[in-house]
Amino acid sequence: MSGTPLEHVLGWADFAGVRVPVDTGVFVPRPRSEFIVDAAVEGLAPGSVLVDLCCGSGAIAAAVASRARVEVFATDIDPRAVANAQRTLASAHATVLLGDLFGPLPADLRGRVATVTIVAPYVPTGDIALLPHEARDYEPLTALDGGSDGLEVLRRAIAEAPAWLTPFGRFLTEVAEHQVDAAVGALEEAGLRAEVLTPDESSLVVGWAQE
Repeated sequence: MSGTPLEHVLGWADFAGVRVPVDTGVFVPRPRSEFIVDAAVEGLAPGSVLVDLCCGSGAIAAAVASRARVEVFATDIDPRAVANAQRTLASAHATVLLGDLFGPLPADLRGRVATVTIVAPYVPTGDIALLPHEARDYEPLTALDGGSDGLEVLRRAIAEAPAWLTPFGRFLTEVAEHQVDAAVGALEEAGLRAEVLTPDESSLVVGWAQE
């Protein structure tokens, strides 16, 4: 069908050196998000816990697991995404859970998570109609629509993160350049120290937990 993303036609995407299954109706992982994998791997000690929120296909979690010996948990609110991520992460022996952000995680992970990764939906609701046809018509709205300013889901995740992170644990997220100041403000309001890295297409915002 005209406009169908190539990854949906093929049934997979190449992401950070990992072949990721991508079912119809699941968000296609973007190459611009690969820098989150690089940043996550750089600071992860063997045996530590990684949580990937809004995991979609499971691409970020799978790429990190392919490079680091870590315990992986991933969550998503979309049942299709969870089923896809379970296939993607089967060989990593990861735990993939259906639910909203940190909600479905085991309570005993509180205070034990070394790194949180999240590419939350960050397109403002009013801009959805301006997206390319292949995204607007073939990818789930829950993976695109970030509310009035594009940061509603991310703000909720940031507010909940300190309860889950270890001392000096990290919260890694991707936002558009014009959203950086608001994302940094949300991190600082939650008591996290913020750092911004700007690759070519989007910005990596890192929040560090205090001791």
